[in-house]
Amino acid sequence: MAVKVIGAGLAGCEAAWQLANAGIETELYEMKPVKYSPAHHYEGMAELVCSNSLKAARVDSACGLLKEEMRRLGSLIVPCAEATSVEAGGALAVDRTKFSDLVTQKIKEHPHIKVISEEVTSVPEGDVIIATGPLTSGALAESVSEKCGSYLSFFDAAAPIVTFDSLDTDIVFFASRYDNGDADYINCPMTKEEYEVFYNALINAEQAPLKEFDRESFKVYEGCMPVEVLAKRGPDTMRFGPLKPVGLTDKRTGKRPY
Repeated sequence: MAVKVIGAGLAGCEAAWQLANAGIETELYEMKPVKYSPAHHYEGMAELVCSNSLKAARVDSACGLLKEEMRRLGSLIVPCAEATSVEAGGALAVDRTKFSDLVTQKIKEHPHIKVISEEVTSVPEGDVIIATGPLTSGALAESVSEKCGSYLSFFDAAAPIVTFDSLDTDIVFFASRYDNGDADYINCPMTKEEYEVFYNALINAEQAPLKEFDRESFKVYEGCMPVEVLAKRGPDTMRFGPLKPVGLTDKRTGKRPY
């Protein structure tokens, strides 16, 4: 009997690939393109809805070492990411569409994987891997909850996409921290005064309304936190987190930005 893998995201595709390469017949269920979650828009597998970065590539970092271990274990995701990579300094980042297309092609071409495009509404009997992630459809989430006894839920962040022509190139500059690797990142330096204006606008900005249940149990994913939530933890939290200026020099002043 085939093993069922539900969800064709990163985890589901990797799980199906490993099973199939071990000679195990595998059925990979994916509700797209029949049904989409609010965050998914592309019909391909392994769609990245947050960052297009798989983090550091160097093996002396935890993220890079994990990817090297996956590669040696016959990973699908890591070679596909490398084949569709874009310049990102010391990180492994991908072209979202090309990456999704390549993973989809590899999965569909595997002789031991059968792709089934339909929504799974309850946990099937037999050997099953549920890899539907935080955007699990309602019916399946209910079924999982019945077996687990409670919900596990959190708010994730979606990465905004900024058009290059909207940036003032007299201010922003290309650089990687400490000049490691190529200058592939666009940096937007701020003085203390500019940062304080930005910070206050961010923490007071209008937010999407939450349902009563969500307001009562508001939790965020610490690994990909909405920036407005991070900012409300303190005025310097962003400066020592994703907006830290270390290793960067403002080309206008020759100094490190605030």
